[in-house]
Amino acid sequence: MANKTSAAPHAAPHPDFPVARVLGLVEREAAKYKTPIVTRLSQSKRTPFEILVSTVLSLRTQDQTTAEASERLFAHARTPEEMIRLGEKEIARLIYPVGFYNVKARNLIEISRALIERFGGATPDDLEELLTLPGVGRKTANLVLTLGYRLPGICVDTHVHRITNRWGYVKTKTPEQTEFALRAILPTRFWIPINDWLVTFGQNVCRPTSPKCSECPLETLCPKIGVARRR
Repeated sequence: MANKTSAAPHAAPHPDFPVARVLGLVEREAAKYKTPIVTRLSQSKRTPFEILVSTVLSLRTQDQTTAEASERLFAHARTPEEMIRLGEKEIARLIYPVGFYNVKARNLIEISRALIERFGGATPDDLEELLTLPGVGRKTANLVLTLGYRLPGICVDTHVHRITNRWGYVKTKTPEQTEFALRAILPTRFWIPINDWLVTFGQNVCRPTSPKCSECPLETLCPKIGVARRR
């Protein structure tokens, strides 16, 4: 069971921050670029298990590498049972060169075994149950819910965490704290798409260092909290 008390209190959002308007502008800006790889895979009617696998592969790995590794792996295994039959060494060979490919191969075997033993081979559609799987954190669990099942969830990665703090919409120290803060204040219609929009926006415009503020549609709306240098 996830520890829901681990999220620290957060400051209330600025009362004048126009989050709906801001996210509308972000959505239009993000549409100019490629969507994140796991989202693209979900649009090709991948199963929740395949979404789970691709999300595991995507951690600390570039999108193109994740896409290619996912396709190689899914050509041989698309269910927990097939993954176990494939074996750890063969999985590692197929997913190379994703980051930490040996660790991820072992995790995929452990996840597959847990799904078979505890869930009859099905991928859970419950956040708390997903979090019991080996190596599955809140980001991965929320992506499975939102992209695999289209259920409400807020996937918070480094981009969502950084940008919402940069706006002053939340005041948090970790992505987990940001998730809980957003669950309390973000209109539910934005829960599923916010990750896609802010990941794409963060990779291309609102970058971690030297963001492209002069090209940003939010230039006059964003307080740029914590931005030391910008373009």
